[in-house]
Amino acid sequence: MPRTIHIEDNKDIQLLFGNYDQNLKLIEAELNVRVKRDDKGLTISGDRKQVDKAVELFDYLLDMIKEGSTLKRRDITYALRLASPDEGVDFKYLAKERIDVSVRGNLISPKTKGQIEYIEAIKHNDIVFGVGPAGTGKTYLAMAMAVNALKKGLVRRIILTRPAIEAGENLGFLPGDMIEKVLPYLRPLYDALYEMMEASKVESLAEQGIIEVAPLAFMRGRTLNDAFVVLDEAQNSTPFQMKMFLTRLGFDSKTVITGDVTQSDLPKGSLNGLSDAESVLKGVEAIKFVHLTDRDAVRHELVQEIIKAYDNAQR
Repeated sequence: MPRTIHIEDNKDIQLLFGNYDQNLKLIEAELNVRVKRDDKGLTISGDRKQVDKAVELFDYLLDMIKEGSTLKRRDITYALRLASPDEGVDFKYLAKERIDVSVRGNLISPKTKGQIEYIEAIKHNDIVFGVGPAGTGKTYLAMAMAVNALKKGLVRRIILTRPAIEAGENLGFLPGDMIEKVLPYLRPLYDALYEMMEASKVESLAEQGIIEVAPLAFMRGRTLNDAFVVLDEAQNSTPFQMKMFLTRLGFDSKTVITGDVTQSDLPKGSLNGLSDAESVLKGVEAIKFVHLTDRDAVRHELVQEIIKAYDNAQR
């Protein structure tokens, strides 16, 4: 039995369908339904179960548009994947997981079940480890949650840090003073911030000390109260550095540690702080470890294939 979705604004329909109706074609093909546009809005026909799912998907996507998000093809692809029988994530539940960071009018949505688990862990735990390969959103989602917490007034500042480990280069050969030497290591954190905020806003908050981006070594001796702290590339920390960092946790603060244990730049054979922490802290119930996999890689379809190829090579 066909169902109708009433949409009055033609602009919403255009945004929903996408350039050359590419979004519409994707939805019709994936759900095996037919969508007809008329004066009332959209009429969807096909198998009743698939029609109902299509209606729920359109409602979800229309909410994204009304909230100011720019609808992209990958948003539909990942939403459909999460709603598949294998994943079983309801569109209404997925809508609740969107992170408001005022990304130039956009909301950030988890794209996989692993990412949903990761976000839920950050919401409900003061210390969370996000462990997994490249492209799984470990750092990006942690930073989005940090910006969201700052916006809501849950914390007074954001502190982003990374170990300044030399991957084939010597810091001494880089120009400038020590701050200028470590900036290249921190650049990925700035890049993510600039995707979430206007550059002028980031710079203003940095000048006020509300946002701080610093190398891990600069965390020593501090107590971080009322802060959302993200340690990125934690596989490049030593066990001593990791212990130092974890004991910086202050009152009303939240800490997220991210890394990929297969990508350590420490000397071969050295125990890294990320692996050591999981071994030492596995019995502490209040600390959550979330393991993301190649199924959670969302950068580009080829990233998943590259990760699988290297895993299969077992070098």
